[in-house]
Amino acid sequence: MEKLISSIKQSQAYINYSRILPYVKPYWFRATLAMLICIPIGSLDAVIALSLKPYMDLVMVEKSVQSPWYIPLGIVAFTSLQGFLNYLATYLNTWVGGKITNDLKMTLYNKMMLLETSYFDRRKSGDIVFRFNTDANTACSGLLENLKTFVSRLFSSISLIGVLFYNSWQLAIVASVVLGCAFLPLAKLRKRIKSVFDKSVAATATIITAYNESFSGNKTISSYNLQNYQSNKFKDTLSDLFSLKIKITQRTSWLSPVMHVIVSVGIGIAIWYGSHLILTGQITSGNFVSFITALIMLYTPIKNLGSNFNDVQFSFLAIERIFKILDYKPKIKDVENPVELSTINQSVEFKDVSFAYVKGKPVLKHISFEVKKGETIALVGNSGGGKSTIVNLLPRFYDIRQGEIKIDGHNIKEYSLKSLRDNIAVVFQDNFLFSGTIRENIMLGNQKAAEEDIQKSVKMAYLDEFISTLDNGLDTQIGERGMLLSGGQKQRVAIARAFLKDAPIIVLDEATSALDNKSEAIVQMAIDNLMKDKTVFVIAHRLSTIKNADKIAVINEGNLVELGSHDELMMIDNGRYKNLYEMQFSKQNV
Repeated sequence: MEKLISSIKQSQAYINYSRILPYVKPYWFRATLAMLICIPIGSLDAVIALSLKPYMDLVMVEKSVQSPWYIPLGIVAFTSLQGFLNYLATYLNTWVGGKITNDLKMTLYNKMMLLETSYFDRRKSGDIVFRFNTDANTACSGLLENLKTFVSRLFSSISLIGVLFYNSWQLAIVASVVLGCAFLPLAKLRKRIKSVFDKSVAATATIITAYNESFSGNKTISSYNLQNYQSNKFKDTLSDLFSLKIKITQRTSWLSPVMHVIVSVGIGIAIWYGSHLILTGQITSGNFVSFITALIMLYTPIKNLGSNFNDVQFSFLAIERIFKILDYKPKIKDVENPVELSTINQSVEFKDVSFAYVKGKPVLKHISFEVKKGETIALVGNSGGGKSTIVNLLPRFYDIRQGEIKIDGHNIKEYSLKSLRDNIAVVFQDNFLFSGTIRENIMLGNQKAAEEDIQKSVKMAYLDEFISTLDNGLDTQIGERGMLLSGGQKQRVAIARAFLKDAPIIVLDEATSALDNKSEAIVQMAIDNLMKDKTVFVIAHRLSTIKNADKIAVINEGNLVELGSHDELMMIDNGRYKNLYEMQFSKQNV
């Protein structure tokens, strides 16, 4: 049974390795040329060993006056040719490796763009960087470089073994047996390193995450004096990584010393038996010197084969992880023959919707309501009650397992993801701005927008006055995540982006909650412009801003406890909305 499982795993690994070939295909000519060049690189190793036989017999033994002067010159010429070919193979290999790595990274990046939100919720940023970037480098560059080494050493070994048999078939048989014994320890190496290597990858990913968090959270670290805490946490991670690397070393570094011993035994036997053959006249001194030279040249790279083999195994493990990602089936995807949503004509309906991020821990429980075209519904209630979850379900950031969400009578799962999301514009509490200019961030709403439309969206978002104070206007760089803008400015850029998208459905997820009063007032005016003639879902912490909403849904611990207009809800004695509103109103008047 164990043999069967092992066989299945090996065949699966072979399938994964062979799947890298389509990435080589566009560059097959240069890749093939690089490998073909390795043949003479390796084969030329035999020239030195072979040339020593006539040199030793004529000069050292017979002491011939006519020294074979062409032999030293030939060695220099062949070695120079070998050096040139080695440079050419390295250049071609680097070029092909770089191209394949870029293509593989592009494939992984495109795959990442299709992954659902929950995929990222479950993983650290360092894990994403490592698996989608670093693994591609390890898989391609390491594998191709070691493939070059393997091919050159293969043909070097073949040519040198030929020299061995040319000089003495008896000694060649002894050398071949020892050579076979040297490869035996390689068989179990992969099993010994896989589990530790996977843990090492996870630890390295944690290191990357630590850098990312320290960069993004530098103000929090400073304000809470967390420098020592973060440093100690980072030190523990480094210590774990160090321990794992030591384990890898313990499990792999024995290979080279063992090969050294086996090879030394082979050379010792060859010298002992070779001396016997010389004394009995079966081979000449030239044969023996040529044989020993070829044997040492053959055994020397084999002694260091352990480290190369480790690198190859690391590349293979990286390939396995890469294709595990590429084989992952996104949980949120289009159905067969999806319907294209062009606009909203009737309504958006939540029908008996229940949802849980973690199985057994429901966040929403049997939520039902309908929003007519052009209406605004405000979601209010206690923090963590499920308001943001409701609006995250609408563009299918997550999929529900119970109930339905309908637009114009069709389940949103029937619409193509692209057309569904094209019809929804979202303004979050903390909007993500990309590095680049203000213009580039606004145009993410519509990358084909005319200048007139861009200027209109800027004006409607109350950004025009701020833009006029900038030397480069809309083409001002805003830094990573818009760090050079204030909170209110970032919100207005996001609102301008939503304006430019001109989607019929607007989602506002506490878009003003993190702002001061002055900034909130400006952003609220921009939001009022954005909401005109749209179907709007709004989450607001200040109830005074949603008094005019057509419907107000009160969400408490995942339940829809009240639904109606402001006036209707205020008529409910001891109602949750009435209590919340009066509590906020009394605080504002204190």
